Amino acid sequence: MRTRAISVWSALGGLMLLLLLVLAPTAGARATGVSDAAAALKQGPVYVDPGAADQLSKADADALAQKIKNADKPLLVAVLPANAQFPPENLFQNLRTQTGITGLYAIRLGDGFDARADRSVMSRDAVDNLVTSVRQPGADAATELNNFVDQALPTLRGSAPASWGSAGTDSGVPVAGLVTLGAVVVAGGAGAYAVVRRNRLRKEAEERAALDRLRVVVDEDITAFGEELERLDFHPAERGADDAMRGDYERALDSYDRAKSLMGAVTRPHEVRGVTEALEDGRFSLAVLAARRESRPLPERRPPCFFDPRHGPAAGDRTWTPAGGAPRQVPVCAADAARLDDGLDPVARTVDTDTGRRPYWEAGPAYGPWAGGYFGGGMLPGLLVGTMLGSMLATPAYASEYGGGDFQGGDFSGADFSSGDFGSSDFGGGGDFGGGGGFDGGGGF
Repeated sequence: MRTRAISVWSALGGLMLLLLLVLAPTAGARATGVSDAAAALKQGPVYVDPGAADQLSKADADALAQKIKNADKPLLVAVLPANAQFPPENLFQNLRTQTGITGLYAIRLGDGFDARADRSVMSRDAVDNLVTSVRQPGADAATELNNFVDQALPTLRGSAPASWGSAGTDSGVPVAGLVTLGAVVVAGGAGAYAVVRRNRLRKEAEERAALDRLRVVVDEDITAFGEELERLDFHPAERGADDAMRGDYERALDSYDRAKSLMGAVTRPHEVRGVTEALEDGRFSLAVLAARRESRPLPERRPPCFFDPRHGPAAGDRTWTPAGGAPRQVPVCAADAARLDDGLDPVARTVDTDTGRRPYWEAGPAYGPWAGGYFGGGMLPGLLVGTMLGSMLATPAYASEYGGGDFQGGDFSGADFSSGDFGSSDFGGGGDFGGGGGFDGGGGF
């Protein structure tokens, strides 16, 4: 009888402890300050300070957090009031130090917005481009933060920290509900396995279809590069050839062979990125070789022409506005630059879609890895904002199914990080978060 009583009390004690753990975040939410924001972000991707509750509703915050968790990315969002508890000076650095998580940090401070990141998960230029693309005067917090998260997730490297778990952000689940949930999980194990298996088969079928469509475009690119090599008609022993020219030609040939080899081994869409990276390297080597042969100044390393990477390295930048989108600067070849200057349409790369031939930026998600290999380093999100492909790239589903990549991030590094990545006193002075126009220079740390 005594043993039975001890068991009952042990069970009740366990339930009380579980209840305290569940309710602890809710009680702690009454406090404010950087340390409390950091503590909350260790447990989940979105923190809304009580003083900024009117900026982002609980429902919107929960949905935003779930979106980040579903993508399994180290993206941390804080919505804070512009008051003395959150001084702009060193805010990012202090939050990063106290959170200790390697990742991308986005802060809505009062009516202002900015972001910072560890370089291992996103480059400074990429953060700058993303912040600039979503920052709109007078935009509400939900719209601004969702736009930022949607655009950041596909290109953000790393995984969510283990401390976030897999549950939603709602901490007000009653103990009885947890017990019931546990029973449902146990009873529904077989059904869950069937769902997982069905989703895996669906994903594999979608990837096969995407890769089949993608192969056509990549094979065209490889063929076009081979034809460029033939048209160049360079012979290592020709009159006037030197070691520098021979080195350029050798690098171009190596890129051509590497692209063919990589494409022959591709089994998933994201692997195509390596193929187009090799082609981009090869085309730049050809551009350098051509300049040497013609005694012209050597070209600087530039991304390829946005409208068709087969046009080679860009000669400059031009303002371009996609249908229904906002103007943006894109790298263009000399021929397309001249056409745009004359008010004509550029010669765009078109691909097959269900509705016929369309420019690649108005096509399906399979072309994301293809474009990513040409326009890496954080350029792609800014170039494609407002286009159909850009919208598809911004979904967590795309990031998980086609994004690929084996990167580090989301780990707990404590204070061991580069403080220069998070700025020192960027929020103070004119143009800060609370002032008119918002902070100028997102990502420029």
